[in-house]
Amino acid sequence: MAANMEELKQKILEFATKKAAHKSKMYIKDLYKADPDAKPREIKKAANELVKEGKLEYFSSGSTVMYGVPGFGKGLEEAFEE
Repeated sequence: MAANMEELKQKILEFATKKAAHKSKMYIKDLYKADPDAKPREIKKAANELVKEGKLEYFSSGSTVMYGVPGFGKGLEEAFEE
């Protein structure tokens, strides 16, 4: 499973990086499109590992958690500054 998880993480990272040019924050359901054959739970686990590794970041509005590629769009601190 470890090799498959690494492949899945790579697919998610590539997908998120391509999307970041147009859409800096993505819902988990958007990341499901990175590998339609993978189960949603596997995608979520891989995305969370990418966050731990610093390759993706969380963005939370309080009720919704989104994922983003660091350096694209506004970060959490910037989004709420005036």
